[in-house]
Amino acid sequence: MDGRLFDFDDVVVEKSGRRVLERLNGFIPDHQITVIAGPSGSGKSTLLRLCNRLDAPCAGAVSFMGVPLDRLDVLEHRRQVGMVFQRPTPLPGTVADNLRTGRPAATDDEIEVGLARVGLAGFGARQADALSGGEAQRMCLARTLLTQPRFVLFDEPTSALDTASTGVIEELALQLAGVGIPSAWVTHDMAQLLRLAHHAVIVIDGQIAQQGDVHEVLAQPEPAVDRFLTGLAT
Repeated sequence: MDGRLFDFDDVVVEKSGRRVLERLNGFIPDHQITVIAGPSGSGKSTLLRLCNRLDAPCAGAVSFMGVPLDRLDVLEHRRQVGMVFQRPTPLPGTVADNLRTGRPAATDDEIEVGLARVGLAGFGARQADALSGGEAQRMCLARTLLTQPRFVLFDEPTSALDTASTGVIEELALQLAGVGIPSAWVTHDMAQLLRLAHHAVIVIDGQIAQQGDVHEVLAQPEPAVDRFLTGLAT
């Protein structure tokens, strides 16, 4: 039976005096792709950042495989839980140099395999700051995957990309899920939710309003979820 990778128990997060998450309860399963959606400012990216300890709750608990996150070594945890951000963050140097910041001992062959995986075969010697936006995002994904994470967090990674680059990253997320590396993906895009999601988590006003199998959520949404999804589809 499929289990849970992350659990959120009465989680409260405050930023600049405002409660972003309000006694949030829910989970992310240990399989396939979980899409986290919700209105702007609802707290979905904060929920994602909790999973990588980039944010921490002021109250409540976040657990990874049943162990509270604050009991885990943060660096080791981030090696297991990789993250791809909305904006790519190329570092000075070549593309190969960038990938080795994630795994310094990576061989040239491992670098090339990692780049080919994201459609950047032969890019190792190029300067990272000369890449297009889509190429830079794929490089950052290759850098994340080179650490061999067991779970990947995607925070709207395709929101500024063209259709071709978006397709490459979506297809890779699906391939990862197919070989047992699940992920969580934040999006505002209804079409993307339909293409990717196996499990849906809908965050509204700092709480998980509904979650479950995506087909079940779409077939019988809660009233607040129905209003949000209707707005997404128009």
